[in-house]
Amino acid sequence: MTALRSLQEELQQSKPFDTPADEAVVALMRTAALVRHAIAQRVEAYGISVAQYNVLRILRGAGPNGLPTLAVRDRLIEEAPGITRVVDKLEQAGHVRRARAGADRRVVHCVITEQGLRLLEAMDRLIKETAGLVSAGLPSEKDQRALIDLLAHVRAGLAASGR
Repeated sequence: MTALRSLQEELQQSKPFDTPADEAVVALMRTAALVRHAIAQRVEAYGISVAQYNVLRILRGAGPNGLPTLAVRDRLIEEAPGITRVVDKLEQAGHVRRARAGADRRVVHCVITEQGLRLLEAMDRLIKETAGLVSAGLPSEKDQRALIDLLAHVRAGLAASGR
């Protein structure tokens, strides 16, 4: 196992953080960036972006009825400024189809296609490898659960502050 370095050492920062909260924010941002990069490397090998992968993952979870485009946008892990463009690219590649929903012609449902499901199935192993990278740093399930709980507290604090 690699020796742990402080965030200050990792970032080659000469000045210490003012508070542990300041360091926690930067540590969270740095860790998220590293995880995102690991995922991006894996999904881009399949010719799609992280945002496109996220949309496909959401639509697979939604089942055969799919979801309205705005509901997909609301469930994204990271904001995608152009959800329509993301879905357009997936539709052009044959991974998603869109259909108008009933009487309200303004509502467009997105549904993952069989081709999109096959793509995700092929990618599942690589995405699991990314989870393996996380568990390499936190090998015990107890530590992984502790991290999940701590991150939930951070998100709850952000939600309570209106952010």
